[in-house]
Amino acid sequence: MSLAFNHVGLTVPDIFAAIDWYENVFGFRLIMGPRLLEAAGKATAETQSVFGPDFRRAYQAHLLTANGVGLELFQFLEPATAPAEPTMNFWRRGVFHLCFTDPDIAARAQKIVAEGGKQRSEIFAFVPGRPWQLVYCEDPWGTVIELFSHTYAEAFSNWPQPGMHEVPTMITRPSKDEL
Repeated sequence: MSLAFNHVGLTVPDIFAAIDWYENVFGFRLIMGPRLLEAAGKATAETQSVFGPDFRRAYQAHLLTANGVGLELFQFLEPATAPAEPTMNFWRRGVFHLCFTDPDIAARAQKIVAEGGKQRSEIFAFVPGRPWQLVYCEDPWGTVIELFSHTYAEAFSNWPQPGMHEVPTMITRPSKDEL
């Protein structure tokens, strides 16, 4: 059984600005918070076990996308949220980017830039002869956001797709003996 994607957590330096930005740019809806998380006093069960012994205080808010997937925002106060790395370190473990589906990625990329974000790449035709397009952008705090014109299932099912100039090199999973 395939599970549904529930939410993604994102650390930002200003939770109120991030709430406004994700509401204005993507139409996400604030459904909870912000609330204060504290290590002492009004502690929630997860704070010490998830955030570790140095954690003292943070803000947390929950936004909802059109298809019911959540965006959980955190602003750490003690210790303070650290600045983002200046380069897109896609080779490091962990989340590389968020991707949202929008049939008009050019207009959405313009809105991202108008609202203080950045367009990182040109708009690419993903597969020649197909209507699929993508573009990489950033929110104002350096989180990489991909915009994709069609659903994930439309683009990646039945691969390779007609119209591709190069046949992709698919790999076979090595057997346990080969590892």
